[in-house]
Amino acid sequence: MSATLLEQTRAWHEEVEKLERLVVKDFQRDAKSHKERLHQNHRVNNMVEGIVAASTKLVEIYEDKDNARKDEIAALGGQSANGQNNYFSAFYDRLKEIRDYHRRHPSARVVEEGEDAEELLKEEPWIEFSGEEAYGRYLDLHELYNRYLNAKFGHPIEYSAFLEEFSQTQKIPRKFKLTKDYREYILHLTEYLKSFFERTQPLQVLDKIFAKVETDFETNWEAGTVDGWADKGLGNGQSSTIEEPMIDMEDYDSVEELIELGPDRLKEALSRLGLKSGGTLQQRAERLFLTKSTPVEELDRKHFAKGHQPTKRKSEEEISQQVQTSREVALGECQMRRLCELLIEAIEETKAHVGRKQALTYEEMEAEREEEEVQAESESDDEDQQIYNPLKLPMGWDGKPIPYWLYKLHGLGQEFKCEICGNNSYWGRRAFERHFKEWRHQHGMRCLGIPNTKNFHEITSIKDAKALWEKIQERQGVNKWRPDLEEEYEDQDGNVYNKKTFADLQRQGLI
Repeated sequence: MSATLLEQTRAWHEEVEKLERLVVKDFQRDAKSHKERLHQNHRVNNMVEGIVAASTKLVEIYEDKDNARKDEIAALGGQSANGQNNYFSAFYDRLKEIRDYHRRHPSARVVEEGEDAEELLKEEPWIEFSGEEAYGRYLDLHELYNRYLNAKFGHPIEYSAFLEEFSQTQKIPRKFKLTKDYREYILHLTEYLKSFFERTQPLQVLDKIFAKVETDFETNWEAGTVDGWADKGLGNGQSSTIEEPMIDMEDYDSVEELIELGPDRLKEALSRLGLKSGGTLQQRAERLFLTKSTPVEELDRKHFAKGHQPTKRKSEEEISQQVQTSREVALGECQMRRLCELLIEAIEETKAHVGRKQALTYEEMEAEREEEEVQAESESDDEDQQIYNPLKLPMGWDGKPIPYWLYKLHGLGQEFKCEICGNNSYWGRRAFERHFKEWRHQHGMRCLGIPNTKNFHEITSIKDAKALWEKIQERQGVNKWRPDLEEEYEDQDGNVYNKKTFADLQRQGLI
């Protein structure tokens, strides 16, 4: 590149326009497979970074803090330092400079855009993925899973269950969340999800997403509405400290005044302080009155309840440090949950993949791995090949369109719609006749309350199916009124008979 600022400016502008055209051209290409889409996104991301870098250099040149650009423009006009115009000397000086440049760089030549554009668009950026991640299809949380199992805040579960629970941090007790192990676990988990997101979705701007998360977190933290941290980390962090009594001892000057409060209030006040709450009313009042002149943590241990040890209050510095630690952990959890929302599809695919692997034997897993390798090779070999199919014929077993005569023979151009199946379309007579025994049609008939028998074969309308079912019921006598059996009579004793039985008994003189 030339040493002159104006030539550098022109070159950087050219670079920006070239990269913009390449971005548009790359997005116009149809990326079929997951690998192709990933390479395309990384190529575009590299081009965008190149545009940003070139634009930054242009901004620095246009700011012209050292007035070098201004002096160079003035020199082009032939203006010397003393203000005189010397056009010819300026012209020959620039010509000499250009010749010297090409003499020092004999390989410099003009490169047309079409010469390297195709090479850039065919470039496959190197992206690092582990074998378990399958080139960005699945998450690899095995290392974090082992860390979870060996930590105090974890518990023994299967890897598939860990994939369901790792984002549900509210299930972990608060006493473990302020430990160093948990803070490092959340940090590593967030860093891995961030790395995976950047590798699989390079065009997303993660800094803006995290800025929005932090803004919402600050608002919710001040309002005390962060999920699991409503008390800003002081809830369980202060559980071992001594609580304030419900009774203000400054208002009482004697034990007799405390006795007037009654046994229930004294018992509750002693329990909050961790003191013994038993004994007579006099003993309770005397025990509580001791706290008026003596700090609770300095009382004799015999006054405390069994299993309770007096502890000192935390200093303001310790409480502030605890709140700061709680805030960092809560922010890490919010960032981790936001990343899980963005990667929900990859997480669901990982769960399905792990469940499928658990049901396979070693031989089946090896066969599936070999099949994936062969499929990846075939995709790379055939990525530029497009099947010519103007009639949009169905694909055969070999991945090619079936012959047109076979298409016409089976009547695959004829569409049959079935209202009972939810207006689903079936192409070809054979598929239409087969669908009457399939689950979709059987489910539709079951919803209508009609048995799926041969009588309803070829019936696709709900109205026709209901009408036919009513005729069948009438023919079978299900809905017909039968007075001999259904008309009822009652004798003097209150016995009820149908018409036929009543007539027989009456003829016999029994009624």
